[in-house]
Amino acid sequence: MPRKLSSQRACRLLAAAVVSLTAAGCGAAAGPAPACSGAEAAVGQPSSSAPPPATAPVPSAPSGEARAADLKAIEAVLDDFHDAAAKADEGRYFGHLAEDAVFLGTDAAERWDKAAFLAYSHPHFAKGKAWAFRAVRRAVVLSPSGDSAWFDEDLATERLGPARGSGALVRTASGWSITLYNLTIPIPNDRFDAVRRVIAGEAAPGSR
Repeated sequence: MPRKLSSQRACRLLAAAVVSLTAAGCGAAAGPAPACSGAEAAVGQPSSSAPPPATAPVPSAPSGEARAADLKAIEAVLDDFHDAAAKADEGRYFGHLAEDAVFLGTDAAERWDKAAFLAYSHPHFAKGKAWAFRAVRRAVVLSPSGDSAWFDEDLATERLGPARGSGALVRTASGWSITLYNLTIPIPNDRFDAVRRVIAGEAAPGSR
């Protein structure tokens, strides 16, 4: 004698059959699956997948036109930085430095944060003229994201002779700010040994 199916068991079997027909392409003929409550619905109906977690949008790289505008703005910042020193405009000069900026001078001991560099520089600015640097060559590279840049430049100076500056800038809400400036005096290779001896306190060849 056939076993009598309970209503819950029958509902689950019928729902599974409707799902199978739908998957086979017969959904229109089979009609909607019967409504089952409670545990029957959980078994008979296919579970819906949860939405994927939200992800932060990836910032797009700046366009070629935007990058060209940024490079032009960086050039203007560096030029104005040097012009402010030549005209002893202390506020304009230090306004180009980020609050966490570092300035590296030509002496090994000259590593200044912004406050220390201001303390060193103020007496020079107070005289009405700090120093005159002019870039005669400069290369600027913008990061792929467009949020930072680095540069190197050859400088014509009044007191140091040919010099070189290099460093980095970051984009801020108010424009580009210098976070690092490294001032150096390049040494020709054929004179390096003599300079090294002077730095080490040794007698230069032929001086005795």
